[in-house]
Amino acid sequence: MTISELEREREQRRPAGVGPLGWLRWGWRTLTSMKTALILLFLFALASIPGSLLPQRGVEPERVAQFYQQNPALAEVYDRFQLFDVFSSVWFAAIYLLLFTSLIGCIIPRTGAYLRELRRKPPAAPRNLSRLPHHASFASDLTVEEAVRRLRKLRFRVRAGDGWVAAEKGYLRETGNLLFHIALLGLLAAVGVGSVYGYRGNVLVVEGDGFANTVAAYDRYMPGARVNAESLEPFAFELSDFQATYQVGGRNSGQELDYSAHLKVNDSPGAPARDYELKVNEPLVVNGTQTYLIGHGYAPVFRVTDGKGQVAFDGPVPCLIEDKPTLTSGCVVKVPDAEPSQLGFLLRFLPTSTPLKDGGHASSFPGAVVPEVQVLGAFSGDLGLRSGTPQSVYELAPPEILKKLKPLVMGEAAGDPLAVGKALELPDGAGKLEFTGVKEWITLQIAYDPGRLPALLAAATATIAIVFSLTIRRRRVWVRIKDGTADVGGLTRTEGSAAGFAEEFDDIVKQLAGDKDVR
Repeated sequence: MTISELEREREQRRPAGVGPLGWLRWGWRTLTSMKTALILLFLFALASIPGSLLPQRGVEPERVAQFYQQNPALAEVYDRFQLFDVFSSVWFAAIYLLLFTSLIGCIIPRTGAYLRELRRKPPAAPRNLSRLPHHASFASDLTVEEAVRRLRKLRFRVRAGDGWVAAEKGYLRETGNLLFHIALLGLLAAVGVGSVYGYRGNVLVVEGDGFANTVAAYDRYMPGARVNAESLEPFAFELSDFQATYQVGGRNSGQELDYSAHLKVNDSPGAPARDYELKVNEPLVVNGTQTYLIGHGYAPVFRVTDGKGQVAFDGPVPCLIEDKPTLTSGCVVKVPDAEPSQLGFLLRFLPTSTPLKDGGHASSFPGAVVPEVQVLGAFSGDLGLRSGTPQSVYELAPPEILKKLKPLVMGEAAGDPLAVGKALELPDGAGKLEFTGVKEWITLQIAYDPGRLPALLAAATATIAIVFSLTIRRRRVWVRIKDGTADVGGLTRTEGSAAGFAEEFDDIVKQLAGDKDVR
């Protein structure tokens, strides 16, 4: 045999490759295995952690903006990996869909096996019951029919033969196991339905202002794929007052004790207004649409007079919280209608202003006890508001525009902080800034989620099902009757529960023996 013939023979003996179809089968078996489902479930829980540790745009957009100001480089990295939008990110959706598919692949074959198991009769009694883990015998005139009756009374499924009885129960264990997986699948489906047919939005409302549930009224609006403007519930409300209480004195001085918003709500156009006190975890509900109170802050009121003596701005300005314990807040006032040049102000609001030893001022308490405003900078020039490029309300201007503005007053040149009723005169007759009062703002999340109730039912079902799966054990009992002697044997099909079955087995034997002695 030549070398070429040997190589040809080896090639013929070499096993064929797996091939595309084989790889697809392997991938499907791997994806739908219980091990993969558990790994994906763990990853699903792990992926939710950043959503609870980091501020999310869908819930607290102002905190995301604050994070960008304090840690711009780190915020860019987080944003690149969608950590500020965890639950709408691509990677979270991938885990969700893979888990959904894996559960379907697990449930379908398990359902078939479960149905076959339900139709299967208990196996016939072994010849030698004394070899079983649990065994007892007693002299008795017990008949097969009487044994069947007594075991059925104990809720066993029973099968009888010539001189023997086989009984089994504990099927609720498999029922609970299967129902848990179905409920988990239902929970994921409910979350999916909520994301497709529901919507969420965030809005900031200042005392005295109102909100109507329309797309244009939202600061941030996130509709599902099947939601349109007509899907929104047509309700409206006005924020009459906001009240926050803080602890005074002691180690926890300044800690929030409670806060609530007083609303006047119109459930539909033309409906009479009703009073409602909105509190944390006590949302306003209108036909399934929920409004949650998620944050609050200060909105000092300013009046700006331009260089021509005209009032170019008069109203509250929501400020971004810089220090949570004291509610020290940064404010930006933009006055595009000022003449002869636009004006802009960088301010810091101090709810309870306290002088420092170095001559500065800081807030010592979150309540508005001694409210004052520090002027950090005043500028004139084109703020770029008419360029068509969107700008943040918490930023005076982008860096490329800010460096072109003319500084009017900077830092210490502004003097002491402004108390309510005080004003700062700008140099060269450019205008005047007056601090006229203090209002508060609240941030709200408005959400409609049609999958919320199904998700609750699925979660409750999963909890009950897992209790069944963990507490119920599958067990079998056999009885052989011959020559006036009854032999009883039993075993449990659930690993680790033999000790718990021993006491139950003794009770079963007593029920079968009646008043006879058992050995």
